[in-house]
Amino acid sequence: MAEIRTSRVRAPELRGRGWLNTGDKSYSIKDFRGRIVLLDFWTFCCINCLHVLDELRPLEEKYGDVLVVVGVHSPKFEHERDADALAAAVERYGVHHPVLDDPELHTWQQYAAKAWPTLSVVDPEGYVVAMMAGEGHAEGLERLIDELIATHEAKGTLHRGDGPYVPPAEPATALRFPGKAVVLESGNLLVSDSARHSIVELAADGETLLRRIGSGDRGRRDGDPADARFSEPQGLCVLPPHVAETAGYDLVVADTVNHLLRGVRLATGEVRTIAGSGRQWRSTVDDHAHDALSVDLSSPWDLAWYDDKIVIAMAGIHQLWWFDPIKRTTGMYAGTTVEALKDGPIAEVWMAQPSGLSVSADGRRLWIADSETSALRYIEDGVMHTSVGQGLFDFGHVDGPADQALLQHPLGVCALPDGSVLIADTYNGAVRRFDPATGQVSTVADELAEPSDLVLTADGDVLVVESAAHRLTRLAPGALSAAGATTVTGERHRTERPPTDLAGGTVTLDVIFTPAPGQKLDESFGPSTRVVVSASPPELLLDGAGVSTDLSRELVLNPEVPAGVLQITAQAATCDAEAEHAACHLTRQDWGVPLRITADGATRLPLILRGLD
Repeated sequence: MAEIRTSRVRAPELRGRGWLNTGDKSYSIKDFRGRIVLLDFWTFCCINCLHVLDELRPLEEKYGDVLVVVGVHSPKFEHERDADALAAAVERYGVHHPVLDDPELHTWQQYAAKAWPTLSVVDPEGYVVAMMAGEGHAEGLERLIDELIATHEAKGTLHRGDGPYVPPAEPATALRFPGKAVVLESGNLLVSDSARHSIVELAADGETLLRRIGSGDRGRRDGDPADARFSEPQGLCVLPPHVAETAGYDLVVADTVNHLLRGVRLATGEVRTIAGSGRQWRSTVDDHAHDALSVDLSSPWDLAWYDDKIVIAMAGIHQLWWFDPIKRTTGMYAGTTVEALKDGPIAEVWMAQPSGLSVSADGRRLWIADSETSALRYIEDGVMHTSVGQGLFDFGHVDGPADQALLQHPLGVCALPDGSVLIADTYNGAVRRFDPATGQVSTVADELAEPSDLVLTADGDVLVVESAAHRLTRLAPGALSAAGATTVTGERHRTERPPTDLAGGTVTLDVIFTPAPGQKLDESFGPSTRVVVSASPPELLLDGAGVSTDLSRELVLNPEVPAGVLQITAQAATCDAEAEHAACHLTRQDWGVPLRITADGATRLPLILRGLD
C-alpha cells in the first residue's frame, strides 16, 4: 500500500482564464471536496503530456464516481496561450474531463510544478497527498486511489456521484483534425483523419471523399476497411511497388496512439498490424534489430522511405527508428532519447519530438521537422545537421538568414525538386521556405489554421494539410516564386516560466524517486537509474554536465551568468517486487528548469520524478 504523506498541505486554489468541458461553469478546489482530485499539468505540444492523457483514460472510466481529473493547461509556446487553439486541442486529443485554461501559469506556480507533465493528487478533504512528474504512473495512481477510497470511506469523507465533465457539441465536417497526407499515382490523396481515427481517400481536388479506411471509432483492430480501427493515426508512406509486392501491402500508417505501424492493401482497404506490440516503449537504448511485431514503439508520428527502409519519426522518445518491410524487423536509427538539440553522428544526436519527414529529390537528404526545438534539420551520410532552429526554448516568426530565423513548433516538411524545403510552421500558422543555396528563410503563406503537413502533386501544386481548419488547402500559384515569398520580422520568443533562484557556485541536484507501491529498483540490465544534465547557455554550467547513474549530483553554476536553463533528463527502471513473472517499468522525465543566479539563492534543486513528496 502507498504511504500517504503526513505533512498536511492544503491544496491551493485553481486560478486561470476559464474552463473547458464544463458547460461554461467555473469551479474552485472546494467544489470538489469529497472527491479524489487528480490535477494534470499539461500543454498540448508535449508528447509526454499526450501519453498521460491516454494513461488516464482507464482510471477515469474505472473511478468515474469518485475521481475528478482536471487538466490544468500550462502553455509552453505562444500559440498555446490562444483560447481557441486550446479548445481545438481539447477536442483533437479526446480530452474527456474539465480543463482549466491557465495561460499565465498561476496554478502551475501555486502547485510548484517544474515539468510537463506533472500530476498532483488531492484527497477528499482537500489536501495534496502526492506529486509526480513524467509519464508511466497509471499503476501507482491506481493503488493510491484504492487506498484513498478505503481511508475516506471509513472516515465518511468520500462522496460518490457524477463528475463535472460536459461534452462539447459534435461538429459535422468531412475531416476532423487531419494530420498527414500522401499523393497516390492516380493523383488521388490519402489523408490521416486523426480525430476520426481513420484514413480517407480524396479525389485529386482535395475535397471529394471517395472512401474511408477504418470504422471511425478509436481502437485497435485489423481487418476490412469498415471494421478496422486506429487511434489518432498520423504519418503515411506509400511503399515502392517492388517492396509492396513482397510485403503484401502498399501503405504504411503510423498509428500514433496505439504505438503501432499498420499496413494497408489499397486495392481492398484491408488493414494489418506490421510493427509494434501495442505497448509504449519503456526500455533501454540499443543498436540491435528486433522482430517488428514484438518490439515496443512510442508515438510514431511520421514516415518516409529513405535508405531502402521506412524511417519513423518516433516522437514519443525523441528518436528516429527504421522498419524493414521485407525482413520484418525494426530498430533505432538516430538519437539517444535525450530531449534537446545537438548535431553530429546520428547515434549521438539529441532531438525533441521529431514530427515530420521528407526526402530530397536526389534521395541523399532526409529532412526533419523537429517540433519541440522549433527546428528544421537533416541527415546526410550518417550525420545530422540543423538548418534552422536554436533550441528547446527559443521560437518565433522571423525570416532572413537561417542562423537567425525562428520557427514555432513545426510539424511537417516537404522537399522540393529545386533543393529547397517547405516547412509546415504549425504554431505560426504559416508555410515557410528554406533555400539551402542562399541560406535564407522566407514566408510563402500565412493565416493558416495549424498546418501540419505539405504534399507536392505531380502537377507541381502544393497542398497544405490545414489541420485546425479540417481541410486541405492549395497554395496560390506563384506562392513559391521569389515574388510570392515575403520576409517576416516577427517577435522572438523564449519560453518564460517563473525562474528558480539558485546561488552561484556549488548546488546539489536531487532527483527524488520513490518506486510505486509493489515495485523495486531493477538492476537486471545494468544500473537502474540514469541522469543527463546540460545547460543553455552552456557556460552556465561550470561542472556537473553529462551522464551519471546517481540521482544526486553536485553542479557548479557560473556566478557570472545571470540566468539560463538547466536541461535534465532522468530515468529509473523498476520491476514488480514479489510477482512470479515480474513486469518491468521505465520512468523517465525531461525538465527544462529556468534559473536565475542570485546571491541569496538556494543551494539545492529538488526535482520529483515519482512518488510522494
